[in-house]
Amino acid sequence: MGKIVSNFFISLDGVVESPDKWHFPYFDDAMGSIISEGMETSTAFLMGRKLYHEWSSYWPEQGPDVPFSEFINTIPKYVLSTTLSDPTWQNTTVFSDDVAARVRAMKDRTDGDVAMSGSAVTARWLLANSLLDELGLLVHPIAVGSGQRLFEDAATYPLELLSSSTLDTGVLHLRYAPAS
Repeated sequence: MGKIVSNFFISLDGVVESPDKWHFPYFDDAMGSIISEGMETSTAFLMGRKLYHEWSSYWPEQGPDVPFSEFINTIPKYVLSTTLSDPTWQNTTVFSDDVAARVRAMKDRTDGDVAMSGSAVTARWLLANSLLDELGLLVHPIAVGSGQRLFEDAATYPLELLSSSTLDTGVLHLRYAPAS
């Protein structure tokens, strides 16, 4: 049985939106290794409709010389959406009805990790439906001030710390699981 692992670049004030505007000054080889390790254990990628639309308009056009493109273009992708009906990005399956049951069935058939990133709404939905197994955060030492936060207007979710480390850039690498 696979597990769903959600990963985020996140600011100290909880912002996960538009990391392209604040994340890159903190990217280094250590962070690259963390991201590569996550990709190595992932056998599928889960996303919401909005992220699908953003990424499917960019990644299929990128060649293998662009980092991350070969991974995301070849891995099986699962999109949670009641409105997307005809995905054009290769290896994409849409879960549009009985979504929670279909995600559970997908986890049961998967041998590795199912990566999920880029959507706070999807992460909160997974937590609310007891489908998220692990939450990985790369907490950047910056307060962004505005933008969507991972847990804005969310229910209370007790979490258990699995591991923590500090990168030389001051970024904290934290891994959590829903508390038992």
